[in-house]
Amino acid sequence: MKKENLKQKAYNIIKSKIVNCEYLPNTFLNESILMEEINSSRTPIREALNKLEQENLVTIMPKKGVIVSELSINEINMIYQVRHSIEPYIIRTSGEDIDKQSLKRMYATIIDHMDKEGAAKFYQVDDDFHRFIVSSSNNKYFLQMMDYIYNQMQRMRILSGNKVDQRLKQTQEEHLNIIKLLIEHKIEEAAMSMCNHLDNSKKAALSSILM
Repeated sequence: MKKENLKQKAYNIIKSKIVNCEYLPNTFLNESILMEEINSSRTPIREALNKLEQENLVTIMPKKGVIVSELSINEINMIYQVRHSIEPYIIRTSGEDIDKQSLKRMYATIIDHMDKEGAAKFYQVDDDFHRFIVSSSNNKYFLQMMDYIYNQMQRMRILSGNKVDQRLKQTQEEHLNIIKLLIEHKIEEAAMSMCNHLDNSKKAALSSILM
């Protein structure tokens, strides 16, 4: 296998295990064990780890090793600070141009899953909604940054036990309200509704981590 393919394979495997919490926060990663698990030489592993450090999923400490990045209260605060800066801004600047038929389809998808059980599917629809909003900006840098953030969101959900509670229902209702406002061309109200939604999501994330 070519070096680049081995690097990508190593990156994909390690990233998946971090995002899905098979490698827990603050866990040291052993290069020799990774080499054995992935059936790779040391160089592709190190290149993959360097890329994951750029995405804030690991921290490489000289002479100490590689550690899976933590998910602290400070990290959660920073994640939502970025989301607050980007998502309402995108609605304000691109909301009017979002295809209304696409919005209606998204609305219908959320409605279709409101009474169904299962946190995994809920979170998929949740991610799809936010990625849909971010993609309306047609800004590849926003998309890249939000992809990094959604990786951290997945870790939060797993560490909190994927709690299925009243917050999930509230989230769906908040999404529907944002979409409704966009369809009605109430852009500023939609942006403010997104701010409120992110505030509520942040409170829930902090609560789940602290429990």
